[in-house]
Amino acid sequence: MKHYNTKFFKVNRLYSVVCHSENTRYGFRHLAELQRNYPHWEILAHAKACYYNRTWESYDFQSVIHDVLSKAFNKVTAKRYRKKIDAEALGHVNDHFNLVAGIAKLGEILCEKPEDQNAWKKRMIATVPGIDFPEEFNALSEEEKEKRLNGVIGVLAEKSPSASSGTTSSPTGGAS
Repeated sequence: MKHYNTKFFKVNRLYSVVCHSENTRYGFRHLAELQRNYPHWEILAHAKACYYNRTWESYDFQSVIHDVLSKAFNKVTAKRYRKKIDAEALGHVNDHFNLVAGIAKLGEILCEKPEDQNAWKKRMIATVPGIDFPEEFNALSEEEKEKRLNGVIGVLAEKSPSASSGTTSSPTGGAS
């Protein structure tokens, strides 16, 4: 099988988790292996998760990373390592969200008409995996589109979405 999307997650100076994706007959799977790097290299544990179309993880490989750490370490140690990797991985996700929010806001500078600004913002926001616009979004007034798009940009630009009130805005205008 062809491996793609290989990522390395450093646990500490002794351990790292190597993850990659593979296509299957019905979808794809994520694979992870926990490696000890010192005093000699060896694979300590494996984990696998199969998906039909997409995952519902906070970041790529979250499920298999948690699984492989749970297989290799006691509960307390595994939990500590999961928290460390989650914090690092989610930091990268938040950096990506902030970048998309900044580029989406450029539409206000680069485009003159409100409909062009909204089209720009929507195109940029749509690049974030997992954000889907409802079919009726294009039928909204330009003022309503602007309000909703700016709401999404505000959520994307937050440094710590989990530190907010616990709700997030969606392109449809509702809270989730």
